[in-house]
Amino acid sequence: MDFLVTPYEVRGKVDYDRLMEEFGTSELTVELASKLEKKCGKTHFLSRRIFYSHRDLDKVLSAWEEGKEFYLYTGRGPSGPVHLGHLMPWIFTKYLQECFGVKLIFQMTDDEKFLYSEGMNLEEAKKWAYENSLDVIALGFDPKRTEIIMDTEHISLLYEIAIKVAKKINFSLVKAVFGFDSSTNVGLIFFTSLQAAPAFLESERR
Repeated sequence: MDFLVTPYEVRGKVDYDRLMEEFGTSELTVELASKLEKKCGKTHFLSRRIFYSHRDLDKVLSAWEEGKEFYLYTGRGPSGPVHLGHLMPWIFTKYLQECFGVKLIFQMTDDEKFLYSEGMNLEEAKKWAYENSLDVIALGFDPKRTEIIMDTEHISLLYEIAIKVAKKINFSLVKAVFGFDSSTNVGLIFFTSLQAAPAFLESERR
């Protein structure tokens, strides 16, 4: 590709159709957006196509209509103050939580930022995790349905799930998705499995 998109870098002029193809996502069609807005109300995030792609949102909505449960999961790599780019997906997540009345797991990946950022020590990453958590709380998520997980403090919740995930994923896949190379430290490579753990946490708890 003549452009690059990873969790850590965007380079070149992005072809969004090719990006969806590379990451295996689908276009968020007008029909699907309308279905969501019919349930949740109008939002500029959809009408202005700020969110344009998804993976299995149609299946989630169909499952919800059948009475099945789901929960939300998002997060933040705490490395400094929160800005508008961070807030936009969080506000959309709040829109979904308010609409469906579901639980949200919010992962603060202080370990990731320590592992990725050469100039950041662990104490600084943890400090920003606490500071950013206050920003999340200030947005007004339902406190009874929101759980903030800080990786270094709540590792006991995540580790067993993470090693199960890690056993199923090879380095070639992680390298392709995250843009890793031979200079990437092993901690950051394993972190990718830890990042996936909250997606299974509620199922494991049951």
